Amino acid sequence: MRTILVTGGAGFIGSNFVELMLTKYPDYRIVVYDKLTYAGRLENLARFQGDPRFAFVRGDICDPAGVREVIRAHGVDTLVNFAAETHVDRSIMDPDAFIRTDVYGTYVLLEAVKEMKLERALFVSTDEVYGHIEPGHSSSEDDPLKPRSPYAASKAGGEHLVYAYYITYGLPVLITRGTNNIGPYQYPEKAVPLFITNAIDDIPLPLYGDGRQMRDYQYVMDHCEGIDVVLHRGVIGEAYNIGSGVETENIVMAKAILDLLGKPYSLIQPVADRPGHDRRYSVRTDKIKALGWQSRHTFAQAIEKTVRWYVEHQDWWRPIKSGEFKEYYRRQYLERQTV
Repeated sequence: MRTILVTGGAGFIGSNFVELMLTKYPDYRIVVYDKLTYAGRLENLARFQGDPRFAFVRGDICDPAGVREVIRAHGVDTLVNFAAETHVDRSIMDPDAFIRTDVYGTYVLLEAVKEMKLERALFVSTDEVYGHIEPGHSSSEDDPLKPRSPYAASKAGGEHLVYAYYITYGLPVLITRGTNNIGPYQYPEKAVPLFITNAIDDIPLPLYGDGRQMRDYQYVMDHCEGIDVVLHRGVIGEAYNIGSGVETENIVMAKAILDLLGKPYSLIQPVADRPGHDRRYSVRTDKIKALGWQSRHTFAQAIEKTVRWYVEHQDWWRPIKSGEFKEYYRRQYLERQTV
């Protein structure tokens, strides 16, 4: 394992993973392959420019020729796939893009892994593939997948392909299922950066329904460290949950942000809940802990570091919250009937 192709590496989690790899492994080369959709941004990779161990290639994982060319040209031996459409709300508006990237794109990558005989390929998935989890239960890796949104279904479909290629062709593949990530460089359509950036500007925080949905918010670098552990120590053909193990209600998350910024709770504005909104996610992490991984941040530490980053990096997010984002925000929140 010497040259890693990080697909979707210009996105939120992918760019943080690149930072971890370049910092931790001086003898590794990292090649980022990214389509640069709205959430994949060259600004997220600016800190690596000039490092001879880093290269960027613009491309789409749905392009078989492009995928094979980047592998061939850079002598890639390992793949870590972050490339995906990821936002549930957008998947409800436009499922087509999710099926294409998250299912067909996974197929293209698997074919390339098979044809070009890569040493190892890790596919990053989500705990949302388990669907809503009833109180008293936490999902283990052998639980059935019951996705309830087009996004979750597209990720579950991709996972099924990965496992099928392991069984049928013996491909050296792994899957990780992460809980909700927070931290630097997260596109502000997601709840935490949206709430932080809105609160900084005294704009209402659009909270779905009663705000009692339960989520496991983990710090992004904890997640990246878990992916690193699975990549190097995981059992081929297996899936691994990665999460903090701490559940937090969305309304508690919103109030924590407002407390850190010294803003009033009156900024919280309930809006009509989205269709099929899962009430609770919860995963067991015994399997990855057995490999030596442990979450390093509490929720309080993770949210504090995240808020501080957005306060100190307004030059990163302010240009984003214009143009396409403004239209999306209008459709998604301003036109919703309040409850």
